Amino acid sequence: MSNLEKNLYKRVSVAPAKTEDLSKNKVAYRGFSTTDITRDSYNLYNFEIVKQDIVNHFHIRKGEKLSDPNFGTIIWDVLFEPFTEELREAILDDVTTIINYDPRVNVSRILVDSYESGIQVEADIIVIPYNLQQTMQFKFDQAAGLTD
Repeated sequence: MSNLEKNLYKRVSVAPAKTEDLSKNKVAYRGFSTTDITRDSYNLYNFEIVKQDIVNHFHIRKGEKLSDPNFGTIIWDVLFEPFTEELREAILDDVTTIINYDPRVNVSRILVDSYESGIQVEADIIVIPYNLQQTMQFKFDQAAGLTD
């Protein structure tokens, strides 16, 4: 065996595996939304796409999704019902389930209340990889549908 063969392992180097950095400057989540026509691009990234996914979940009535009849919200079915304490608790449980459905999000506070023509939900969410917190407010209006 020659010296070249004996010292071959000293000359071979293996680069370490690249790991993705999920800092605030990197894009970890990406998607698109066509709901805001004022934007110059349909692309959404990170915090924006997480929020849009939650909004999309609230647009679906429970039982409407064929592949998962438990997906969606009950709010559309109870919108015209009298706002009792039992109904408020049921909506609170439903909203908690919807927000906890997304593993990228933790919820720190949820408020459910009625207003003159519908139901208002306010939730403080934390997007886990970025540790960013924001209050999301939804109004389920009897005439206008979901507004945020």
